[in-house]
Amino acid sequence: MPEQANTPQRHSIVVNLLFNIIIPTLILTKLSGDTYLGPSYSIVIALAFPLGFGIYDFVKTRRANAFAILGFISVLLTGGISLLELDAEYIAIKEASIPAIIGIATLISLYTPYPLIKTFLFNDEVIYTDKINHALNEQGNTSMFDSALRNATYLVAFSFFLSATLNYLLAKILLISPPGTPEYSAELGKMTGLSFPVIALPCTIVMLGALFYLVKRIEKLTSLSFEDIFRIQ
Repeated sequence: MPEQANTPQRHSIVVNLLFNIIIPTLILTKLSGDTYLGPSYSIVIALAFPLGFGIYDFVKTRRANAFAILGFISVLLTGGISLLELDAEYIAIKEASIPAIIGIATLISLYTPYPLIKTFLFNDEVIYTDKINHALNEQGNTSMFDSALRNATYLVAFSFFLSATLNYLLAKILLISPPGTPEYSAELGKMTGLSFPVIALPCTIVMLGALFYLVKRIEKLTSLSFEDIFRIQ
């Protein structure tokens, strides 16, 4: 019988994106007009989603939710830039800066005791990390696995840098109307709608490629099967 995870299960990436990015952005772009919520109330309500979700997730898991924190900052910046009617260049910079910061942090974390690759891919919520580490120690392949983790980290960081570049280009191409106008809000909504096929999809493919590479290295270095690696419920 497979062992059960000792830690509370966290929400999926889809749920995180929905509450921390998608819903707040839709509120800002679709309901910020004077006929609906208005610019001020739309920002407050949009911020309530990542804030409330982050508090709920913390109570449930006793760990901070990075998606909720980034979602809150992203919505706050988007709302503030729109409310102040700043140039669209600031939105483009904001859209690119968050994934770029995550990518840089991912690389820097390689030189700390807490590499982010273990949060993104090699974590005990989906993988039997104890079983894998035990098998690596038995076969003397720990150093080779550390090298595989480092390579996977480069791939994960690349996915964030790719996201940053595509975010910036998408914002520069679509946001052409003066801030504060209905056309500008419509362009923000269009940017959000296109973010999945244009940005999230290619970045997800790169991330899955990193996971595939890591799993194949684990299988080779530990002689464990796919079922022995993943927590399959």
